[in-house]
Amino acid sequence: MARPARGTTVRWLAASALLAALLAFPFVFTRPFPRHVMISIFLYAMLAQAWNILAGYCGQISLGHAVFFGIGAYTSTLLVRHAALTPWLGMLAGAAVAGLVSQAIGFPVFRLRGHYFAIATIAVGEIVQTLFINWDWAGGARGLFVPLQRPDRFVHFQFHESKQNYYFVSLAFLALALGLARLLERSRAGYYFRAIREDQEAAASLGVDVTRYKQLAMGISAMLTALGGSFYAQYILFIDPESVFPLSLSILICLIAVLGGVGTLWGPLLGAAVLVPLSEGTRVLLGGGGKALDLLIYGGLIVVIAVVQPGGLIALLRRPWGRTS
Repeated sequence: MARPARGTTVRWLAASALLAALLAFPFVFTRPFPRHVMISIFLYAMLAQAWNILAGYCGQISLGHAVFFGIGAYTSTLLVRHAALTPWLGMLAGAAVAGLVSQAIGFPVFRLRGHYFAIATIAVGEIVQTLFINWDWAGGARGLFVPLQRPDRFVHFQFHESKQNYYFVSLAFLALALGLARLLERSRAGYYFRAIREDQEAAASLGVDVTRYKQLAMGISAMLTALGGSFYAQYILFIDPESVFPLSLSILICLIAVLGGVGTLWGPLLGAAVLVPLSEGTRVLLGGGGKALDLLIYGGLIVVIAVVQPGGLIALLRRPWGRTS
């Protein structure tokens, strides 16, 4: 029987140690702030992984993913307010709506390439945000509060006594995104995604249905992003167009994946583990002025990584094992 390579064994041990540490974290750190930071890391890592499926693996740089985040947040919230539907089903409904919208958006925008595609996704994001600002039934510019439910019940997706349940739900969502990305990496669709990213004309000449697989990547990415938006709405308990549809959110998701390493499984998680604590730390230490400082830090990190290691932080970690991709 062949023995596993030393690098593989080390990676399995490292992954097992990381999982054990994550499961133990909320029992060691019981105060709300460290749990909130970890929940934010899991959420943004999930969003960055969703973006990574479309942009990292398939090569379609989207700057409008906040559209799907907002659709997930609004769908679950509106169903709770107007139909008294449990947020768990609202999440699935939000993912379904985002998947349908992504197919409608993808049909025209996938006719564009390169920076024209990225600009088109920005335009779509601005249009959808404007629509929700002027849609009174959905709260308009005032936004919507998620109705408070007492006592805490799993079916209500509201846990007011502790953030521990939010912690494990967000960790499960991140595991879902990582597991799905891993399956795609090793599937025929994943190989087609990478072929389209490298040279879509060559992929088409070999029989790959380029439009179909771009739409598939867009749909999977949109549905995962919508799940993140639904979780955000039920966690924060308030949404408005400025908080769930902003261009800055789409750019932040992109930056996290780029910093960690696009087109890789662990890059988005690594990027979130670096950028989210920086953002939360500067916000707490400097109050309202922290926002500008975290943006300066983001920009500086991106410049340094782009110059020193274009493959992202994940490429730096892979050097000891001699891996280049």
